[in-house]
Amino acid sequence: MFAGLKFNTMFYLYLKEIKAFLSSILGYIFVGVFLIVSGLFLWVFPNMDNIMEAGMADIHGLFNLSQFLFIFLVPAITMRSFAEERRTGTMDILLTKPLTDLQIISAKFLACLTLLVIALIPTFIYIISVYLLGNPVGNIDMGSTWGSYLGLVFLGATFISIGLFSSSITNNQIIAFIIAALLCFICYFGFAFIYSFESLGAVGYYIKTLGIEHHYASISKGVIDSRDVIYFLSVIFLFLFATEIVLLRRKW
Repeated sequence: MFAGLKFNTMFYLYLKEIKAFLSSILGYIFVGVFLIVSGLFLWVFPNMDNIMEAGMADIHGLFNLSQFLFIFLVPAITMRSFAEERRTGTMDILLTKPLTDLQIISAKFLACLTLLVIALIPTFIYIISVYLLGNPVGNIDMGSTWGSYLGLVFLGATFISIGLFSSSITNNQIIAFIIAALLCFICYFGFAFIYSFESLGAVGYYIKTLGIEHHYASISKGVIDSRDVIYFLSVIFLFLFATEIVLLRRKW
């Protein structure tokens, strides 16, 4: 019975977070900016990811663009998760609920992930468009496309876990956003930058594999490798666990 009460409370918190996104302009800005920018670069602006200019029946450009968009957009939706709760004093009330810290973190994590998935759903129109524009019609690798979407969800989930951690260490949303964006950028590009130093030799490659970019580049091609999946799940767990430690320390 108590376990059922905890689940119901966690589900209520999850719904509360979703409603908070959808009842404020923040959630719509996230979805709107993502769709407008990706749409312009994929269909309007002349660039290497423009589908019409490339003349190829795939939407790989979407997955190239999203890695950069997520570095800034995901921290924008996570910055308020704990920082706002602490600033307004509602965090103390939340901690009195029959929930563990991990359940609170999980509810917020799933709410942010749900918003990210909602933002991705309208991009299915790109698939339909490319499917119809293909020569012959339907000349698109759907297996690779769905695999790439899965990689995009993993990438977004990883950035969300980083954003939640950043939000938990401050009560200022702007600072939380800046910390999250910097951490996302470093975790994504930092290890690949170190790899660029030729003096590291073979060691450089192993350093590169510690970065998000290496694993996202692999999974965004639609190839689901268990090593990439394990990597993303491990990074997500690491930052969610770090968030839990921060919340525990706040109680002391």
